[in-house]
Amino acid sequence: MQRQIFTEEHDAFRGTVRTFLSKEVLPHYEQWEQDGIVSREAWLAAGRQGLLGLAVPEEYGGGGNADFRYSAVLAEEFTRAGVSGLALGLHNDIIGPYLTGLGTDEQKRRWLPGFCSGETITAIAMTEPGAGSDLQGIRTTADDKGDHWLLNGSKTFISNGILADLVIVVAKTSPEGGAKGLSLLVVERGAEGFERGRNLDKIGQRSQDTAELFFNDVRVPKENLLGEPDGAFIHLMTNLAQERMGIAVAGIAAAEHLLEITTRYVKEREAFGRPLSKLQHIRFEIAEMATECAVTRAFLDRCIVDHSEGTLDAVHASMAKWWATELQKRVADRCLQLHGGYGYMTEYQVAKAFTDGRIQTIYGGTTEIMKEIIGRSLLA
Repeated sequence: MQRQIFTEEHDAFRGTVRTFLSKEVLPHYEQWEQDGIVSREAWLAAGRQGLLGLAVPEEYGGGGNADFRYSAVLAEEFTRAGVSGLALGLHNDIIGPYLTGLGTDEQKRRWLPGFCSGETITAIAMTEPGAGSDLQGIRTTADDKGDHWLLNGSKTFISNGILADLVIVVAKTSPEGGAKGLSLLVVERGAEGFERGRNLDKIGQRSQDTAELFFNDVRVPKENLLGEPDGAFIHLMTNLAQERMGIAVAGIAAAEHLLEITTRYVKEREAFGRPLSKLQHIRFEIAEMATECAVTRAFLDRCIVDHSEGTLDAVHASMAKWWATELQKRVADRCLQLHGGYGYMTEYQVAKAFTDGRIQTIYGGTTEIMKEIIGRSLLA
C-alpha cells in the first residue's frame, strides 16, 4: 500500500538520514558493538547534520519543527539499518520534551545548545532495582536542604548511562512519593557523589550503553529542578505517549524489514531441489506476516498523523506500542525459523534483529501495562 502521510520535505529528510547512516554510523557500527558503546564523535556528527533537537526552538540551536513525522523517519531508517546504539530517539523524543516543555528560560539557555550540537548527551533515570513500571516503588530520595537538594539512591537499566552528560532523575521529594511526591532533578556530569556502575551486558542492542547509576549525597542545585516540585508524576504521564509512539514506529519498521529480507531469502534458498518459496507452508507464513504488517502499518500511520496534530491520546498510544512490538516479536521469531540454521548465525540480519528487538515489549511500559491502560479506559 502506498503511504500517504509524508511530504516531499519528509522524503528529503529521509535521504539525509540514509546518507548520515552510510557515512557516520555503518562503517563504525561493528566496532561499537564490540565496545558496547558508540563514539561521542557520532553524536557530534548527528548534531552537525541537524538530526538532534528537531523540535527544539531555533533560538537554542534546534530545528524548530515539532512535526513527529520527522522523528518517525529517523526511527524507521535507524531500524531498517539495524543500528540501535546511537539513541537519537531517546534524546530527541523522550528527553527533549522535558527540557523544552518544563525548562525555565535559564535552563534552556544552559542545556539546549549542547543538546542540539551533540556535545551534551542525555539520559532519564527512572527505573530502579525494585521499581520499573511502578512509580510507587521508587526509593531514590531528594531532601530539601534550602539552597540545594541532597540526592541519594540508585537507578538501573539506564540507556545512555555511561555517555550521558545530563541525567534527569526521578526522585521522592516528599515522604509519600508516588503520584504526589516525585520530582525531576537534573544531575550533570562531574557532580560529586554521582557514580556510574558497569555497562550492563545485554543479549541485544549491545552498542547501546546501558548502566547502573548511583547517587550518594549528591548536591543538586535548586536551579536544576525541572518542572514543578512534587509534579513529576504528571510530567511523566504527559510525555509517555510520545515515548511509546517512538517504540511502536520502530516495531512496525522492524517487522516490515524482517519480512522483506526473509521474502528474498526464501526465494533464493533451495530445499528438496526447489526454492523454499515454492512450498505452500512458506507462502502461507509470508502471506500471514505481510497481512499483519499491512494492517498494523495503516493503524500506526494514523497514529503518527494524530500525534503530529496533537490529538493522539494515551490509550491509542498504548494500543500502538503493544500491538506493533508484539508483532515485531512474532515476525522476528517466524523469520528466524524460516532462515533455518542460518537464522541463528549472528552474521545474518535476522539473528541480530531477533535479539535487538526483544526489549521492545518491555521498555517504555510492558505489554501487560499497555493492556491495563487500555482495559481500564474501557471498563472504568
